[in-house]
Amino acid sequence: MKKLLVLMMACMMILAACSSGSKETVDSESGESSGSNEITVWAWDPNFNIKALNIAKEYYQKENPDVQIKIVENAQADIIQKLNTSLSSGTTKGLPNIVLIEDYRAQSFLQAYPDSFHEITGSFKTEDFASYKLAPTSLDGKNYGLPFDTGVTGLYVRTDYLEQAGYTVEDLKGIDWNEYIEIGKKVKEATGKNMITLDPNDQGIIRMMMQSAGAWYMKEDGVTPFIAGNEALKKSFEVYKAMLDADIVKPNSDWSQFLAAFNSGEVASVPTGNWITPSVKAEASQSGKWAVVPQPKLPDVESVNASNLGGSSWYVLNVDGKEDATDFLAKTFGSNVDFYQDLVTEIGAIGTYIPASTGEAYKAADEFFAGQTIISDFSTWLEEIPQVNYGLHTYAIDDILIVEMQNYLNGKDIDQVLEDAQQQADAQLQ
Repeated sequence: MKKLLVLMMACMMILAACSSGSKETVDSESGESSGSNEITVWAWDPNFNIKALNIAKEYYQKENPDVQIKIVENAQADIIQKLNTSLSSGTTKGLPNIVLIEDYRAQSFLQAYPDSFHEITGSFKTEDFASYKLAPTSLDGKNYGLPFDTGVTGLYVRTDYLEQAGYTVEDLKGIDWNEYIEIGKKVKEATGKNMITLDPNDQGIIRMMMQSAGAWYMKEDGVTPFIAGNEALKKSFEVYKAMLDADIVKPNSDWSQFLAAFNSGEVASVPTGNWITPSVKAEASQSGKWAVVPQPKLPDVESVNASNLGGSSWYVLNVDGKEDATDFLAKTFGSNVDFYQDLVTEIGAIGTYIPASTGEAYKAADEFFAGQTIISDFSTWLEEIPQVNYGLHTYAIDDILIVEMQNYLNGKDIDQVLEDAQQQADAQLQ
């Protein structure tokens, strides 16, 4: 018996040693986390987010060579589907350590799966980031997301078309959307060019207008639909219709047509997020003919000449390796000014890390924009963006409003439009 007991104890010690020294192995194609020595990150867009991660990886591994960082590219829609499938089933198998989530969608994940995300409060200084990014990345006063890129908007304008209509760039600074429409009429009269291109199936410009007034589709709780009685939303609808009635809009039906409208010189301005800059600059023949000014504000309501469209942030999942994952984010996206200079220089990516704006890359003149320091300008405007709670249902309400917008354009009373949309949202989302 003694020999048997000794043999059993020896086997147990061997098993324990094997267990403590092992790391979870992973199929190289799956993108799963492989233990505390490896950080796996999921993101989309090889020319933007993936490039940013590779730069961050280089910075981090200079000081932490033993930590392996595996970057896995997925389409945004695939990331959303994979997260929902795994988290709703209660399993973390196959999930990464870090995932990029669009700000409009963040609260739907944080509120639906609060135990699946690792709290990163204290790993970075919240005061160092644009305040409008903190609401969508936080829950119950705790930080779960580290803010990344900004969707700070601007009004890209063709200066040569403005001049033909008797305007200068200064004339477009600080204006509201009614003034924008009047300028658009004069520009079209002088040049034959429409002022703007719009996709009737894309509510992005409505979201831009609303946020400039500190309003959103939901109340401050981020859950209750707020459509009927929403003065900023009502005014945004009215401005949209006024642009169409003024005959200054070139319609488009997809992304390629949107790009073609300004690359071909058919529109005089593009109000959108700063991420459009590389697409504007893609038409080299237009170098020196563009400028960027602050977005127009909403008339007749409290509003500012600054807003946001898009943007995303980094989240650590509550899986093995979360401490290393948090450290990686904190020492790169969370605090490294030099890293952010490289993001601007190599990718043109503007983060929401305020101290980075003092760096030389942010102050550089852009010859395509006639020497304007557009990165510095955008960095100034992002600090003025009103903070709103994007909540749980941005895209669901978007779908409702796209239909109701067409009803409004076809003659339906605006208050009835918003009341009907409110009823639909209440029925579908509560």
